[in-house]
Amino acid sequence: MIRETIILVKKDNVHAYVQAYEYIRDRILNGELERGTKLVEERLAEEIGISRTPVRESIRKLEQEGLIKQKRVVNPSDMDLRHIFQVRILLEGFAARHCASFMTEEALVKLKECVDIGSTGNTEEVMSANNEFHDIIVGATNNPMMIDIIDRMQSIIYLFRKTVVYHKRPFLIEEHHDIYKAILLHNGDEAERLMKEHLQNDLEFCLNRMETQH
Repeated sequence: MIRETIILVKKDNVHAYVQAYEYIRDRILNGELERGTKLVEERLAEEIGISRTPVRESIRKLEQEGLIKQKRVVNPSDMDLRHIFQVRILLEGFAARHCASFMTEEALVKLKECVDIGSTGNTEEVMSANNEFHDIIVGATNNPMMIDIIDRMQSIIYLFRKTVVYHKRPFLIEEHHDIYKAILLHNGDEAERLMKEHLQNDLEFCLNRMETQH
């Protein structure tokens, strides 16, 4: 009986942690918690209807993902943005080259679907397809270290991905199509070059948006 009670308590704790993590993350990503906002554990725990411990744990996790710094919603500097994209350019450039030699037929079909949705979908569908396009390419490396590094950056990447999709960066989907074609034709050099160029264009677009907001 005691063992069953302990298991139930653990399950409740996990549920509360997931609930807190998703609640805080989603409020940051949809702009309800603005950049620079200080997070107060007691207030968040009250809003969600749980204890402070899972709130504290979820804040720690979001700090690891780069969305929170010293209990404040991040307000990334130009340099922060450059550092994030430097890592992505290196890893995703390599991933695109790898895909040109090793991507499965099934993954290629999914990649093409992402490109097609990018051309025809609404904003939310394009956002989702953009996310999946990059995830498929990184996932196809089957390199757990690389996947983990990108995974830990997902939340902060999402913020900037929103910028390029919602503000309709020119040629975004055309570039996805060109990367897909290079992978399809097994041209590793071209796939890597195009991916690096694509992410560099994303970086410059985000930097310009940040400048206009100051």
